[in-house]
Amino acid sequence: MDYFRNMFKGRWSSDIRLDGKTAIITGSNTGIGKETAQDLAQRGARIIMACRDMEKAEAAKKEISESSGNTNILVKRLDLSDTKSIREFAQQIHSEENQVNILINNAGVMMCPYLKTADGFELQFGVNHLGHFLLTYLLIDIIKKSAPARIINVSSMAHKWGNIMFEDINSEKSYDSLKAYSQSKLANVLFSRELAERLKGFNINVYSLHPGVVRTELGRHLSSASQFSMKLMRPFTKSSVEGAQTSIYCAVAPELEKETGGYYSDCASTPCSRRGADDQLAKKLWDLSCQLLKITWD
Repeated sequence: MDYFRNMFKGRWSSDIRLDGKTAIITGSNTGIGKETAQDLAQRGARIIMACRDMEKAEAAKKEISESSGNTNILVKRLDLSDTKSIREFAQQIHSEENQVNILINNAGVMMCPYLKTADGFELQFGVNHLGHFLLTYLLIDIIKKSAPARIINVSSMAHKWGNIMFEDINSEKSYDSLKAYSQSKLANVLFSRELAERLKGFNINVYSLHPGVVRTELGRHLSSASQFSMKLMRPFTKSSVEGAQTSIYCAVAPELEKETGGYYSDCASTPCSRRGADDQLAKKLWDLSCQLLKITWD
């Protein structure tokens, strides 16, 4: 069974060190974010855990520090559902840090009931896409100064079912949790594509990825029927450690130094959906995102 299950996974290992590098990982108190932080900490990176739940984050920090032997780990509060919190976090980074070499936009919500962010955006689109879009915008100057640098956006294969609903971006006319989730994950891929194009010449590489079907807390909002289906699928799903491998690969692998804007799964480049590769759609989403967030990002 293990052999059959591992057919669906990519495994990656490397002794690359990250001493002297600083990595910000959103949502790193649990799941694949925590495992990514654990791996990068073991490589000697300075880790900034950007998390909403400070109690869980402090507990995760203690665990990661003890197991990795790395005490250069910070916890900072970041609520991606509130642009005020995002701006406060970014201001802290600018005032306290000299560099950001790796930004991993990992945090997310999945198939939740219809809710809105503090700024009135549908929660999944607001957190998964707009929150990370704004965070990256606010950190881009320090990332540019820290080049070579990498920005990793954790998407999902669900982007293949997604469509950007420009006429109802906040699902106010009708709401389907899977459609809204898929829209947000498609937005991650499109954002990565357009960002990579805009950052050409700055020595900053951008990647989006599918971590796999991972057994984490992210599925807590799934219906009872969906949760039962997930239990049946368990032999073919990934642990958090396995699910983190592609994030780690994109953050660390030296062979990706000349690649940017691509989509990855199982530690390898893989085709995204037709919509995910649509440059005009990516530009249109970029413009809308700036408009919604009231920012100018040329």
